[in-house]
This record gives sequence, structure tokens and C-alpha cells, in this order.
Amino acid sequence: MAKLINLKVFSHFFRSSSAGGIILLICVLLSLLIANSGWSDGFKELLNFELGFHTSSLHLKYPVLLWVNDGLMAVFFLLVGLEIKREIVEGELSSFAQASLPVLAAVGGVAVPALIYFFFNNGDPHTAKGWGIPMATDIAFALGILSLLGSKVPSGLKIFLAALAIVDDLIAILVIAVFYSSELNFLYLGYAGALFVLLIIFNRMGVKNLLFYLIPGAVIWYFIHHSGIHATIAGVLVAITLPTTEDDTESALEKLEHALTRPVNFIIMPIFALANTNITFESEMISGLFSNLGLGIILGLFLGKPIGIFIMSWLSVKLKIAELPQSVTWMHVLGLGLLGGIGFTMSIFIALLSFGDALHQNEAKFAILIASTIAGISGFCILSLYNKKQKKRLGILNVS
Repeated sequence: MAKLINLKVFSHFFRSSSAGGIILLICVLLSLLIANSGWSDGFKELLNFELGFHTSSLHLKYPVLLWVNDGLMAVFFLLVGLEIKREIVEGELSSFAQASLPVLAAVGGVAVPALIYFFFNNGDPHTAKGWGIPMATDIAFALGILSLLGSKVPSGLKIFLAALAIVDDLIAILVIAVFYSSELNFLYLGYAGALFVLLIIFNRMGVKNLLFYLIPGAVIWYFIHHSGIHATIAGVLVAITLPTTEDDTESALEKLEHALTRPVNFIIMPIFALANTNITFESEMISGLFSNLGLGIILGLFLGKPIGIFIMSWLSVKLKIAELPQSVTWMHVLGLGLLGGIGFTMSIFIALLSFGDALHQNEAKFAILIASTIAGISGFCILSLYNKKQKKRLGILNVS
């Protein structure tokens, strides 16, 4: 009986929308614990251990860390791409009326943090490239924290945050593809482009078997990886080509999205967190939070995100371009904007692309962790306290 109860508890936990964020947080703490213990050197050796094979014409032997950041993260980007396409075809981004508010809010939430970072770092050639770091929102953590509030927040706010985070991810993907790519190899790009066209042809022919997309997709990953563009973009390219429908019929895209959601949330993202947040704390890191790099990231995420999201939302409503979702107030938007400041996964990913040296990477990671923690706690507290205030006000009105 006890075992049955335990199984039900675990089943309920893994089905909850906050499960992914909680597991991610556990992996962050575990990674930090390892990095600051006697296991640190052994863990670094594990991450640097090379897996795979290579021949004179095929090179697929890389350290474990690269397989995580370029391989597993390509699957994460595949899922993000599937979510973006589904939302554009049949979801919250399928019409101008639905898409205008989250799109404009996301643009504000991207532009203001980047400008704040640029203000602090434009004169430093070593850190200037990191302007993309505070632009990103971690959808798993943000939605996970919002879900902890349950019915305390309007359902429209959750939809708004999900759509905003998806647009945010799309912008981050474009930024990575355009600004964080190295010297391009046009031969490999040509090969990848030819396969991409083939997948589009499969789509037009009505091919629904996922193998016709995933097998060429793996080859596209190889060519993109060797082209100078970050390999994770391959996941998005494959996602674009998968067929979907506007009705309730489960399409090939939706089948793959459902199949990937749990592995990504419960395996891939935790592994990424475990591999990339192993920061060995040093006294200099505290002062690093007040360096131009640290301030650009912290103020960009904690202040830039909510300011950009709030102002663009307010302008779009005042100009009658968009409307707030039902029961959503401006205090809700402020709380949502703070949750948007949880950069974490994508911010750390861009930090790794921005800096080649461990010193700047660790300084950026630490600033991201601090900013994301402050933003997440602040957003949760504002939304929770505002809900209590509303309940108290309604209670007084009911009594009178």
C-alpha cells in the first residue's frame, strides 16, 4: 500500500508543470556542490573525456561537455522549434490579435536588457560580445515558478508568459545564428541547405513518418556543426519542416513534441545544468558581481527584463494594438516581467558562446545565477502578495 502511495506521489510530481524546474534547481545545487568539493577534479575529467570516433573524412569524437552543449542541446532546440511552429500555426501566435502582446512584450524584454549590458560593457573588447546573455528567459524555470502559484494567478497570465517565452526563445535563436557563429564553411552550409530543402519537399509531399525528418536531421546537425554556425540551430531547422495541422488531429509535429517534452525537461536540461553550473566559488567572484560584466548581466535580467516587458505591454495596450488577457492586471504584468528575468539555461548557453576563457564564463554564470534567483523570488513574492491583497479587498467588499 505504501509503495502504491509513493508511486502515485511520484507520478503526480512528474506530471506537474513545476517538476522540470524543481529537478533543474536540484541539478544546479548538485553541480555547485560537486564543483566545491573533492570531486571537482574528477568531474572535470569526466566532462573532458572524449567520446565517439573519427576517420579521415568523418569527425565525431568530442569531449562529453561538447556532446552536451552541441548534441543534447540541439534536441532542446528541436523541441523549442516545434513549440514555436505549433504556436504560430494553431496556438497563441496564430493571429495578430493573439500574437501582438507577447511578441511586443518579448521584443521589449530583449532590447532593454541588451542595451543595459551594452551601456556597461561597450568599451571592453573582452566582455562586449556578451550583450546577448541577459536577453533570454528560461521557460522551464519561469513557468515552473508561476505554476507554484496555481489558481492564485489568472490562467491568461500563464498563457501570456508561455507565448512570451517562446517568442523570446525565437529571438535568442536568431541572435545565436547571426551573432554567435564563427568563420563560415559554405561547403558544409550548402550540404545542410540541400538536406533542408529535401525535408521541405517531404513536407509538401505529405510525408508524415518522422524517420524521414529525423535521420536527415542528424546529418544536417553534422554539417551545421562543421559549418561555423552553432550546431543547435540544426534542431530548429528540422522543426520548421515537420508537418502539422490547424485542427485537433495529432500531427507528426505534435507527436514528436509530446515524445520529447519529458526527456528534455527531465533528462537533457538537468544534464545541461549539471555540466555547466559547476562553478568553483572564489572570493573574487563577489567583487565580480560589481564589475561591468556582472552589473550588465544582473541589472539586465533583474531590471531590464521587467522594464522592457512592462513598457512594451503598456504601450501596445494604450495604442490599442493589443489587449491584456482576461483578469490580468498591470501588477500581474510586473510580476511576469520579473519571472522573465530568470535567464538561466539560455543565458548560460549564450555566455559559453560569448567567452572563450573560463574566467569570464564563470563570472558570467555566477551573475546569471544571482540575477535569476533574485528575479524569480521577486516575481513570486509580488504575484503572491498581490493575490492576497486582492482577496482581502474582495473580502471587505463582500462584507460591506
